[in-house]
Amino acid sequence: MAELFKNVYDGSFICQLSDIIQEFYPEFDSQDFEKQIFDKNWEQKELKERMRHITYILHRFLTDDYRKDVTILKEVLAQFGKRKIGIKSLERMIFPDYIEVYGLEDYVFSVKSLEFITQFFSAEFAVRPFLEKYPELMFPQMLAWSKHENEQVRRLSSEGFRPRLPWGKALKNLKKDPSPILPVLENLMQDKSETVRRSVANNLNDISKDHPKITLEFAQRYQGLHPDSDWIIKHACRTLLKKANPTALEIFGFSNLEKIQIIDLETKTPTVLIGGNLKFSFAFQHYEEQKVKIRIEYGIDYLKSNGQHSRKVFKITENSYLSNTIYTFERQQSFRQMTTRKHYIGIHRLHLILNGEVMKSIDFEVIAKTGA
Repeated sequence: MAELFKNVYDGSFICQLSDIIQEFYPEFDSQDFEKQIFDKNWEQKELKERMRHITYILHRFLTDDYRKDVTILKEVLAQFGKRKIGIKSLERMIFPDYIEVYGLEDYVFSVKSLEFITQFFSAEFAVRPFLEKYPELMFPQMLAWSKHENEQVRRLSSEGFRPRLPWGKALKNLKKDPSPILPVLENLMQDKSETVRRSVANNLNDISKDHPKITLEFAQRYQGLHPDSDWIIKHACRTLLKKANPTALEIFGFSNLEKIQIIDLETKTPTVLIGGNLKFSFAFQHYEEQKVKIRIEYGIDYLKSNGQHSRKVFKITENSYLSNTIYTFERQQSFRQMTTRKHYIGIHRLHLILNGEVMKSIDFEVIAKTGA
């Protein structure tokens, strides 16, 4: 079984953390600190709960002077880098979190500290309360960071600006009006760092969920200018492509398929056990005079607890296909219970989707294991 994320905060890490703090703040009571970290509720806490718990306990044991506390923590974080501590990096979330919790009223010092800290661990969550409280100051700051020499700071200018950052609080004003974000993204469209470019694509994908036109205009403006920006706009439009947005499909060359034949769509498992796999195959050919670019997906209408269905679309591939040639595919889809998707017994439906159009559908039944 994979190790749980929350277990990055184990006894070894806390011991190393307290030892290094004591080097820079000799009055630090490491023994009592460790005792209060591992209280009776520790095992029940998830990753971010543990992070915030450590932040609160740290505050009790540091100097009661916010700037001194952060100065100590910055020294400690630098040592983490030198000594390869917190190598999985998630452990380092506590450092920007301290500023998020205790630094909101000290704007200048806190923002400068976030600029330093993000070079060791991303401050994408910690910067968001500052964006909400000080938009007139933070929007120009994000733009300045987009030109920073350090790629992690440039990434922060995009990642921290995402309207719908996963695990992070949504920025409601930027969901309504993302225009302050756009100059930052424009500065980063051909950034030399792949990490930064991926963040730009994810930001544009966030924007597409509320303002598809803005993301599509970006795609049209930058298409063909550079391989890096081409990758960004394609990744940025992934949600629009899954939703079969006609403009997105047209931008990337996925035209209507008029001369195409679906030869077969077959489920190898017409009944699927919860915990098992749906196995299916299909084949198609087209009769156009030249190669045709085709985006191949399948959709599943999952039965929900209320008796309604909700469709989830999965991409298989996209390629150019020759005329009068049969192409055959086999795939499987897990029906293992997950925290993000619970499966229910009953009739589901499988759809074959080519260039955004449902070409053929077939029902299958999900059943429980005997005795379940």
